Amino acid sequence: MASQEMSQKLFTVSSAPLWHSGRTVRSTMIMTLLALMPAALMAVFKYGYGAVEVIAWAGLTAVVTEFAVQRLMKQKPSGDDFSALVDGVLFAFLLPSTAPVWLVVIGSALTIILGRMVFGGYGGSPVCAPALGWCILTISWPDFMDLNAMLLNWDLVEPLSELKYFGMDTVAAISPVSLLLGDNLGALGASQVAAVILGGIVLLGMRHVRWLIPVSFLLGVFVTGLIFNVIDPEAYAPPVFHLLTGSTMLAAFFLMPYPSASPSRQIPMLLFGFFGGVLVIIVRSYGIYPDGVPFAILLINLCTPLFEMIAPKPFGGR
Repeated sequence: MASQEMSQKLFTVSSAPLWHSGRTVRSTMIMTLLALMPAALMAVFKYGYGAVEVIAWAGLTAVVTEFAVQRLMKQKPSGDDFSALVDGVLFAFLLPSTAPVWLVVIGSALTIILGRMVFGGYGGSPVCAPALGWCILTISWPDFMDLNAMLLNWDLVEPLSELKYFGMDTVAAISPVSLLLGDNLGALGASQVAAVILGGIVLLGMRHVRWLIPVSFLLGVFVTGLIFNVIDPEAYAPPVFHLLTGSTMLAAFFLMPYPSASPSRQIPMLLFGFFGGVLVIIVRSYGIYPDGVPFAILLINLCTPLFEMIAPKPFGGR
């Protein structure tokens, strides 16, 4: 009896006094949804009811899938933190507005199952879940993910596809202003560049996202794009073109800083972002897909443990 009392005293653990910042997963996700709102509204204005349908089905499927898998895994449901809804909406932003319902449902479900729940749920995934869902659909059903083929009803062009298949001459007349205002075809939300930047600035201003990854990522895209353009300006687009096309801006502010798949210290964050930007240009230049941003994100996610090994020496260490 005395030994039991002694063991209880020996193994009593208490936490140190901590000062909670007041920020929760729920508040962060609500802020993220608000930051995505301008791009969502612009997408609805541009593409109409199809945009509403894709976003709604993707968000609903993500929430329902998370709830169902958590019940199977006997976990406490966490739908009220809105993290699954955010992943569903981000996944929808990477799709064409005319994507069929079955494709949206399958992709959103796989985003949650393979991108989150197989790793235990939110906070355990080593990859960006929406990027993973997009990559699976692009490899499995490339025709339905082809923006040019799926958006034939609009008298506009998809800049990255034009550059990939027809060369620099076809995109030389496209101005940065038109790209910024989304006056071209593209993914449902990612192509609303100005609105995405506005949402990203809001997240930075509210300190829900640190500036290190977005800035270093955009710098990596710019520097690598500039090098390629200087080497052969007739074959490779200028860096501003790469910054304002595809899902570059969406990746910078919403996908690259994915909490569980990105580093947490300053130098690793800078390297992670910069080399992620480098990979974007490499994948776009040498890959078979016009917009390789999600592929670049998954590749750099795999390097996160290596970046995390760059740590300051402990005090007094040699």
